[in-house]
Amino acid sequence: MAAMSYMTEERRMIQQVAREFALREVLPAANELDHQRGDIPMSLRQKMADLGFFGILIPQEYGGLGLGCFEYCLVTEELARAWMSVASIIARGNGLGFDWTEEQRRRYLPAMARGKFLGAYAQSEPEAGSDVANISCQARREGDYWVINGTKMWCTFADGADFILLIARTSPPLQGRRHLGLSAFMIEKERGKLPPGVRGTPINTIGYYGWRTWQLFFEDCRVPASALMGEEGKAFYGAMRFLEVGRAHTAARAIGLARGALEDSLTYAQQRVQFGRPIAQFQAIRFKLAEMAAEIEAARQLMYLVASEIDSGRRCDKEAAMAKWFATEMAERVTSAGLQIHGGYGYTYDLPLQRYWRDARLTKIFEGTSEIMLHVIANRLLGEGG
Repeated sequence: MAAMSYMTEERRMIQQVAREFALREVLPAANELDHQRGDIPMSLRQKMADLGFFGILIPQEYGGLGLGCFEYCLVTEELARAWMSVASIIARGNGLGFDWTEEQRRRYLPAMARGKFLGAYAQSEPEAGSDVANISCQARREGDYWVINGTKMWCTFADGADFILLIARTSPPLQGRRHLGLSAFMIEKERGKLPPGVRGTPINTIGYYGWRTWQLFFEDCRVPASALMGEEGKAFYGAMRFLEVGRAHTAARAIGLARGALEDSLTYAQQRVQFGRPIAQFQAIRFKLAEMAAEIEAARQLMYLVASEIDSGRRCDKEAAMAKWFATEMAERVTSAGLQIHGGYGYTYDLPLQRYWRDARLTKIFEGTSEIMLHVIANRLLGEGG
């Protein structure tokens, strides 16, 4: 493939290690556990930790690998090719995309890099998805504690995490500046349980198995004053600051899913015989595979560009939105085409194609919907408004 200008020898080695691990360890686990809705095994998480996958973005002085978004996306694509949930769980380490104080970095990041301190993110609400400024979950100060009340949606890994990073409102919204007054809290908890003062209901999703996604109910949940992260009332800016990395990560996940569909379809098309010859010899199938490969590579090149811009410290919110939009829309098309090539077999749990297809559909929704991505791009092209 192309992209040699981006790929150093070190990056090729990282990619190869992740690829071998994904095919040897992750894919068999996914094929066994996904249709059972089983959890990502702790033994698999430990192997990921041993390879440093939870610390790719964490500086070496805090126990991480000290690498960049590019390497993060390389590893993500390889893991997603096997199981998107495993590609997603590494984001629950790697600093969880938030500002930490120096004291917090030294206290938490070394454990996070080792996979011993992983988080869940509680931001969305029933009436606040894309409209983050509409968050209504409240945290009020009572002496040395914050008391939290409200409902959160789509909190994946809430039970398995070691902490929940919560966005709550600490002051009423201002007219025209609704994004002010939001604060972030790190709620430490026992792994395998929800925090005291929090009830949860698992959400019955159609995919993204390997862990559970929750609706959470905070009922006078008390956390110490020290749980406040960053400056009170300014969490919106912290949440927005890491969107580019999150969108590059999602593009990489989508590309990995599409690549899984392509690779499985290439193999199947050469083995499946109809009318006396492999279906890979029919032009309809050959052209479909060619289109799949071209779309994947186009998305990958855009993702590589965005990751490189992020690592260079240049703002690329428009390009990150483009990469996220293009890759996720592509992934739905390509995984659907792969399922079509597999025919009736593709529509069974016996093959992983259906998993790629189900999970690809989600990538168009989380980390900002396709419509929000187009909104961001249009605003950069035309200016805000209208």
